[in-house]
Amino acid sequence: MDLCCAREHRFEGWFASAEQFEQQCAAGQVACPSCSNQDIRRLPSAPSLVQRSAAPTEQQETSHGLLTQLIDTLRKQADKAEDVGARFPDEARRIHHGDAEDRAIRGTASAQDMQELLEEGVSVLPVPGLKKDLH
Repeated sequence: MDLCCAREHRFEGWFASAEQFEQQCAAGQVACPSCSNQDIRRLPSAPSLVQRSAAPTEQQETSHGLLTQLIDTLRKQADKAEDVGARFPDEARRIHHGDAEDRAIRGTASAQDMQELLEEGVSVLPVPGLKKDLH
């Protein structure tokens, strides 16, 4: 709620309802944070309107489009990477530690393997929907 004291200091307050505001004011529990005046009144405020529309907003469409482009780019890059299959966790560690050539790889790993790689500082990213997965 937008509030104002008798000295015209404006401030905001939150109350569960207008009745709660009135009760707390009557009990002397509401005071101006600037001057401690307890003569407080509510100011008119704009109503909160919720727009219910089945159509996405322009911002949502833009965000969705950018996200789609990002995922497509990730898929294309992952599709170009060397497929090491189930050896992915071991090969990712080897590359990370400099024991294997630095290159883009892809493969399969369990959720636990992924978590362990991330905890070790190995940069990995699951990319769903590669070409081979779509057929």
